[in-house]
Amino acid sequence: MATPATRLGVEAVRANPMAPPKARYKQLLHFASRLDPLPAEFHTPEHKVEGCVSQVWVAAQLDRAANTLSWRADSDSQLTKGLAALLVVGLSGLSPQETVQISPDFITSLGFQQALTPSRNNGFLNMFRLMQRKALDLCLLQGGKAGASPGHGPGAATTGAAAGEEAAGPGRPRGGGEAAPQPGDAAAEPSASEQQHMGPVAASMRRKLQDAFQPLRLELVDESGKHAHHAGVRSMGKAGQKGETHFALSIVSPRFQGLSTLKRHRLVYASLAEELAGSVHALQMNTQTPEEAGVV
Repeated sequence: MATPATRLGVEAVRANPMAPPKARYKQLLHFASRLDPLPAEFHTPEHKVEGCVSQVWVAAQLDRAANTLSWRADSDSQLTKGLAALLVVGLSGLSPQETVQISPDFITSLGFQQALTPSRNNGFLNMFRLMQRKALDLCLLQGGKAGASPGHGPGAATTGAAAGEEAAGPGRPRGGGEAAPQPGDAAAEPSASEQQHMGPVAASMRRKLQDAFQPLRLELVDESGKHAHHAGVRSMGKAGQKGETHFALSIVSPRFQGLSTLKRHRLVYASLAEELAGSVHALQMNTQTPEEAGVV
């Protein structure tokens, strides 16, 4: 997959990593001048980016034959328009499936975070999130095909039982084994040690996932430490100050029965809307039904 960083010509952007903020601003103004205008009909709440200092709108168009997206954007601020132009160039030409699987970590490679205020950095991230949500909606309209092999890539789900295999009912053992855990059992509860080391964001996420999905298994791993060197990510929003920005989720729930991977992810996104809007930058997911996880 051609990454957004490649499409943006990052080598040119990073040619002078020690460039002062004023030089970075000039680059953004240059990108803004190259952005095609967005018709006024798209300046609506549906296309507006929330959480930005300035007003920003983004819109997507899907080429169904090629299965690729083209993006357009506009802002009442030239600097913000320049940031939007970076994302327009970086994400145009990707499929909806590719777009929803991109980690926001690529933003740090662009080299602009140090020159921007935290609020503008956070607005940049919110632009990217809205574009991913729009791409996800288009995926669902296409029938929910994720475009990734099961078990590979961010948030991919593992395939379930082989075709023709009879699924055991809830709580019934498979192959003479022990009875499976029931929704809300201790198997989905954190240990005392995990609770002691759990931050407030992780605790809130786990509580909401428990309430929404009554999972048989729930593992939520804080991987923020792996991204601590990303100074740009640390500056985006309040979570970077506490270190709870990146998580890996593995969850087994009957609620996923009959749903595609993308529809499962959308349910999770909806249950964690508050955290994803204000603190969590990346969430890798493995969502399974009891049959797929072999716990029925």
